[in-house]
Amino acid sequence: MKKLAIISTIVLGLAATSCDSYLDINENPNSPAESNMTPSIMMPAAEMNMAATYGNLMRIPAGYFAQQYAHAFGTSNYVDYSQFQMSATRSSSAYSQMMRGALKNLETIRTLSRESEEWGTYLAATTLRAFAFQALVDCYGEVPFSEAFDVANPTPHYDEGSSIYSALIAELDEALANASATDPVCTNFLLGNTAANWIKFANTVKLKILSRESGVASVDSQIGALIAEDNLITSDVAYAGIWSSESGGMNPYWSEEFATNFGSTQINVVANVAIINTMLQKDSEGAVVYEDPRLATFFETNGAGEYTGGISGTNFSTSDSYKSTYWCRPVASYDMPLYLITVAEKEFFISEYYARTGNSSAAAEHYAAAVEASFATAGVDGADENIAQFPYDQSNYKQSIGIAKWVALAGINNYESWCELRRLRYPAFGSVKGSDMYNLQTDDSYKPELLAPGTLYTPIQVFGQVGDNHLLERYPYPSSSTSSNSNAPTFQNSDYTKPVFWAN
Repeated sequence: MKKLAIISTIVLGLAATSCDSYLDINENPNSPAESNMTPSIMMPAAEMNMAATYGNLMRIPAGYFAQQYAHAFGTSNYVDYSQFQMSATRSSSAYSQMMRGALKNLETIRTLSRESEEWGTYLAATTLRAFAFQALVDCYGEVPFSEAFDVANPTPHYDEGSSIYSALIAELDEALANASATDPVCTNFLLGNTAANWIKFANTVKLKILSRESGVASVDSQIGALIAEDNLITSDVAYAGIWSSESGGMNPYWSEEFATNFGSTQINVVANVAIINTMLQKDSEGAVVYEDPRLATFFETNGAGEYTGGISGTNFSTSDSYKSTYWCRPVASYDMPLYLITVAEKEFFISEYYARTGNSSAAAEHYAAAVEASFATAGVDGADENIAQFPYDQSNYKQSIGIAKWVALAGINNYESWCELRRLRYPAFGSVKGSDMYNLQTDDSYKPELLAPGTLYTPIQVFGQVGDNHLLERYPYPSSSTSSNSNAPTFQNSDYTKPVFWAN
């Protein structure tokens, strides 16, 4: 199995400093003294740790949990994910990398830039901190926050997700109030060296945070103000144009799952029947009635030039029928962008706001804008036909937006897809189960055509604590934290299906 903590090998030619050089600057005596550090030295390390965590360690499991990925024949690496299972040990890599590698560095950058009144850099670090902490809350529900970086406290309290969300909004508001568009920003890989685009990104992160909690908090006035201000992103925010083909310089997701630099050629991730059947719809005779043009940019065809989807909960049989050439792999490359947030996501959030507040025409307008933006990100035409095929429905706006967003994110950002799936509850589980489509005994039992487009299904062998017709709602608290923290909460078996605060 390839090394999960891939960031320890990432050394970009664009940066003079290795990405893991400062993972422990606040506590490791062998690292450079904090007094000698500058934001320009630290920011690339923080960004790359965040990229490796969010764009790989969080992306791959979420692809399985959102039923956009299935497991290929012949390996056991991610069969547990395909069964909707996550262990406290498995979840520790992402947590530790984000906390120690990204957030600790970002906190130091915030301290240094606040002291020197470098408000552009302060805004950039605050925005990335908010983005990273939101990702952890959305994953675990509760994480250390208020005491997370108190070096005198080895047992930090786990804060409630709702209180962390509120604190992140307050931090973003404070940073935005201090920053001007022309303020310089230290060296970074994302949005340039002035604050103008960082202000747009910060406002869009605010929109995402507020939208995610909109079902449990009265935040529509704040969302409306952001939309009225109209200073949100106008292009996707991604680590793009920075990756190289050299070992250690590739997109982390590619390096983990597709590269052969580690001597491995095994295949784990393939397309799931749920996403294939939704993007490639057929009639009862098997004739194609609609093929989403984005499908070819998200997934390759198999060895026979066809789109086939695996079924969650198994790695199929050992017969020749389901060798690696049978399955469709995600389209990927060493220099593929690693997306943090897209214009399509922004437009879906705006559409949802208008739907929720009763403005159906504006909701439909921004739904269409979201689909168009998704097609633009994928680099294909056909948005108008897609909108006609799947028109916005105000009476079922969560279903319209939920399924459309799930499709749009399938080849872009699987982690956010899992989050929105848990919140909007679409796609929903249908009447077909994984065991109806494949019985593990005979190859000719594979019947993917049974699954209706736009529906999920119970994996063939589902994790017992999740059970039938349920999603994995959250990760167990990471053992890397709980094993030495007496203040960590206890995770019960029932918590696997206990929604995080915004999904209640």
